[in-house]
Amino acid sequence: MKTLQQFSTPILMPVLFPNTERAYRNKVLYGDCIAEMRGMPGGFVDLIITDPPFAIDFGAQRSNYNRKGGRVLEGYNEISANDYLNFTRQWITQSFRVLKENGSMYVFSGWNNLKDILTALDEAGFTTVNHIIWKYQFGVVTKIKYVTSHYHCLFVVKNKKKWKFNSFSRFSKEQRTEQGGSAHYKDKEDVWYIPREYWNGDEKTPTKLPAEVIRKILTYSSDENDLIMDPFLGSGQVAVVAKEMKRAYLGVEIVPEYHDFIMRRLNSGQYRIKSKK
Repeated sequence: MKTLQQFSTPILMPVLFPNTERAYRNKVLYGDCIAEMRGMPGGFVDLIITDPPFAIDFGAQRSNYNRKGGRVLEGYNEISANDYLNFTRQWITQSFRVLKENGSMYVFSGWNNLKDILTALDEAGFTTVNHIIWKYQFGVVTKIKYVTSHYHCLFVVKNKKKWKFNSFSRFSKEQRTEQGGSAHYKDKEDVWYIPREYWNGDEKTPTKLPAEVIRKILTYSSDENDLIMDPFLGSGQVAVVAKEMKRAYLGVEIVPEYHDFIMRRLNSGQYRIKSKK
């Protein structure tokens, strides 16, 4: 889950770059992702990894999750439930357009608005390859319903006849687990157990994907020098890990505090930045 201002607010004008792939490599744009993508060329992005706003009145302020106020950056803005399907259709349509013919996309989502994302993906022309369940500890106790403890991750492709997947990039055919089973089979199961990251004492945004989740996706679905995009860059995780793994990155972020935070992470080469407060 990342950040975007209320969809009904005026759309910012896209940053003007030459209409070439080269101009967008290793860039973090400040603005509205729908407007920015409309100004981009078609068919030049290899992989999109993104965690869009949830439209659940998240209210992600500094007090969330018992975080100390001075370290959590303000600025999260949600999309209203009434606007969410239209908003989702627009950014997913543009994502389909900017992807290469063999391009892929991973979309993270809670269950609340999953139907809108699935509808928009089908309408845009994407083919769903996997519906991954990521075990995720929210830490919210419930009394009248089951505890929510997972995210959805939709692995979709632009062309159902061709896409990139490096099947034995993390484990060889011969490698075994401690229990004696196939390591590559286990790693490719569609239920993932990857823990959250806790950045105690460091600056942070209210939500972020663990680096290990991004590394796993990048290893299977991209190669070095591929262009990796996140339209809702938020904390900058996708860009930071892509750079670490020798991929080019492209991101869009509309919250100025987050954009500044991303640039400090990328320019300093530091994964985590110590809080000054």
